[in-house]
Amino acid sequence: MGRHLVVGAGPVGSATARLLAERGEEVVVVTRTASSAAPLDGVPRLRLDASDAQALAEAADGAAVLYNCANPPYHRWPEVWPPLAASLLAAAERSGAVLATVSNLYGYGAVDGPMSPDTPLRPVSDKGEVRAAMWRDALAAHRAGRVRVTEVRGSDYLAANAAGVLDDRAFSRALAGRSVQVLGDPSAPHSWTAPQDVARLLAVVGADERAWGRAWHVPSNAPRSQRQVIAELCAAAGRPAVKVTGIPRPVLALLALVNPTIRSARDTAYQFERPFVLDDTATRETFGLAPTPWDEMLAQVVAAYP
Repeated sequence: MGRHLVVGAGPVGSATARLLAERGEEVVVVTRTASSAAPLDGVPRLRLDASDAQALAEAADGAAVLYNCANPPYHRWPEVWPPLAASLLAAAERSGAVLATVSNLYGYGAVDGPMSPDTPLRPVSDKGEVRAAMWRDALAAHRAGRVRVTEVRGSDYLAANAAGVLDDRAFSRALAGRSVQVLGDPSAPHSWTAPQDVARLLAVVGADERAWGRAWHVPSNAPRSQRQVIAELCAAAGRPAVKVTGIPRPVLALLALVNPTIRSARDTAYQFERPFVLDDTATRETFGLAPTPWDEMLAQVVAAYP
């Protein structure tokens, strides 16, 4: 159906490029630096700054779909995302490509009950404001007939190679039999998303006109608390469960003084202090997609820590 331009080579961008290439599509991955990710067999890489609207528009010329899989440093979202998002939107408009963006649930803010794509965007954090503004701008351009857009939103990733609240440090400690400290309430139910499931949905919505002009939630398994995830991860590895506790707020405040990522995460800590549940019903019913089985997700994490 034409060339596919994937911006970003992190876990989702790489998985998307790989999936499209396996499907026989012509794929090009755009990265800011030549060494930002491991090479993908048979998939060419183009080095450019995606926030350079002119350069990105030239790269997108003739593309059928432009995939926004970029992942700027967490603590720099307010300064990095606006020009980058504007460049991506302009490139899609100039090239005629569909703009398919990877996003998250930050834009909804603190919500009582499961979040669906129809849940109003009422962000309560700087990062949520950034994401909500990106979607509103894209949707306005779509409704004006200037461009075709869609967005996929997942919850926190659960994978060995994905940054998140449950990350390499938590996994390695748990599988080594050491206690784990987590953000928020360790017993609060939380939805977890597999990066490969984000890629599967992204590859679908970019090519299906039913998806354009709205957001979709990535199919995800039943919610589990951070304590449950760690316990089930240990069980999957055949190892005893470990103690999981929440980081006390005073300690978190001290860590935030020296760690910009933790400092930036404090304003989204509400996601782990109460149930944070994704509703993916519309995606399942429209596209017939399902999440990677939970046991398989755990096995993939365990395999990364021999």
